Amino acid sequence: MEEVIHARGHENVSAEHASTFEVTTDDYLTPAGDCILAIDADRAPADFDPEFVDACRDETATITVALEIDGHEATVSGRGDPDLEFTNERSAVGRTSDYVDNRTVVVGAEFAAEGFDRELVDTLADGADVTVRITVE
Repeated sequence: MEEVIHARGHENVSAEHASTFEVTTDDYLTPAGDCILAIDADRAPADFDPEFVDACRDETATITVALEIDGHEATVSGRGDPDLEFTNERSAVGRTSDYVDNRTVVVGAEFAAEGFDRELVDTLADGADVTVRITVE
């Protein structure tokens, strides 16, 4: 199963956070948002299909987040958790830890914002459009 989010980069994308990455529906980004990869997302976790959400609540599920930007692609995988809520109406957050709140869409991620390819991050900082595909198996 798959959920797709369309968003865009922003000049303040730095992708320096060591434990999270985020895509937000907010239409702005301050330099302090060092985990945010994209803004102005057309969907948030609260919009996801209930069947998708249920599949993500299996702790043995593999959840993969793929970013597609101007010919660049990056993927990061993690796992599901029974406590995932998918109720946030603003932000989707991936975490390297086991911490779960209403923004969390994947835990135990292989890496966080700082792990994304710098060329991809530069493209996001140029304001490029991005397609975020979240799949669960």
